[in-house]
Amino acid sequence: MITLTDFPAPVRLLSGSTDVNMPFSDTVKYCILGVSVMLLLLALGILAWQAFRCWTQTHTTFTLQDTGNTNQLCSDEMSTGTGQYSAAPSTKVAEINAEADRLSRCLSQDPLSSSESSQVEGDLEEQANIKRVDGSLRFSVYYDQLQSCLVVTILQVGGLLDHSQTLSLQPFVKIRLMWAESEGVELEGCKDEEGEEMPPVLWTVMRQWQTRIVKGSCNPVFGDQFSCVLPRDKDTLHRIVLRMEVRDFDKFSRHTALGEVRVPLRQLNMSYPLELQEDLQIPQKDLVGKVLLSLKFLPTSQRLEIGLLKVKTIFTEICPDAALYARISVQYNQSRLRYQKTSAVSRCLVTVFNEVLMFSLPEFPLEQCKIMVSIYETRRTRKATKQLMGQLTVGKEKAAEDEHWNLMMRSIRQPVAKWHSLMI
Repeated sequence: MITLTDFPAPVRLLSGSTDVNMPFSDTVKYCILGVSVMLLLLALGILAWQAFRCWTQTHTTFTLQDTGNTNQLCSDEMSTGTGQYSAAPSTKVAEINAEADRLSRCLSQDPLSSSESSQVEGDLEEQANIKRVDGSLRFSVYYDQLQSCLVVTILQVGGLLDHSQTLSLQPFVKIRLMWAESEGVELEGCKDEEGEEMPPVLWTVMRQWQTRIVKGSCNPVFGDQFSCVLPRDKDTLHRIVLRMEVRDFDKFSRHTALGEVRVPLRQLNMSYPLELQEDLQIPQKDLVGKVLLSLKFLPTSQRLEIGLLKVKTIFTEICPDAALYARISVQYNQSRLRYQKTSAVSRCLVTVFNEVLMFSLPEFPLEQCKIMVSIYETRRTRKATKQLMGQLTVGKEKAAEDEHWNLMMRSIRQPVAKWHSLMI
């Protein structure tokens, strides 16, 4: 018997020319195509926007440079006169470009950072170049002889000019009772009858107060009253000067000095409340002590060693818990690099520290550095706010301090000690 077996039909192979159908409907295909077109248009838009910004910035930069060069050329031509037109234009443009680069580098430097803890702690950065002072201060003083109590009342400040273009004035008054070491209250730089320079008087701050802040007023009214008990000595009033300084408040403790009034108490009859009005004068600093500093520069490791050896001050009352400490900082182009604090030492007429602090400096010219030393008084036994005793600055740019700086640069790797004036 013959058995017939069914064989499967031959398998058809798909040729390469056969179309492959995607398992998507036409609606899905059109959606994918639309999304792709939208992404392409978005990318082209971003590319066009970036190209437009680049072209605008380049055009603005060229316009500013051309305007600055034109103004500089005009000012130079006006100052030098018509006789200088024969100079070579290429040399003129090169000098202008060099000057513009120098100014741009100066303007690009960051100012003092507002977040620095040293500024928040109340570092007093005085305005060195005050050419004009406007306004007056009205106040009253009274001395109770029975209780040996001095009462000072700040009434009003008038006639202030708001030079700020962005923020209004926020004036307040800082009051200090300055006590002189020697008899009399001669100020620094006074001359005797023969015309010879008198030695500077060493002062100390007996008391200091601060009025409230009046915001947005060029004629603030205060009415704040302060009092203190003075030592029962007939020469006490003859050695005291009332120093009242008007300042513009700054939240980062960089208060601007607007002017000051100094009144020697020996010239006043304060047996009854005496009201006075004085014009503001240019603020001056007082000598409150001497500081012995030691400087040493190590060029190989780019380090600066600052030694605080001794601090000489005077004080009218003896406080067994009074202590002094120093905060030393290094600045470069108005930017504070870092600061360090010394340990607190019990205060006496000559406070001995003998402490050396080391600062690592970045790679820049040492001549552009500046050393700032601030001396503070605090209390050991109780928690109290610190009081600034005085400050001093050592740097190449200060003419009075060039001697110590030059000695340090000539004595590489050797410490050089010198006394400096402590001012407030």
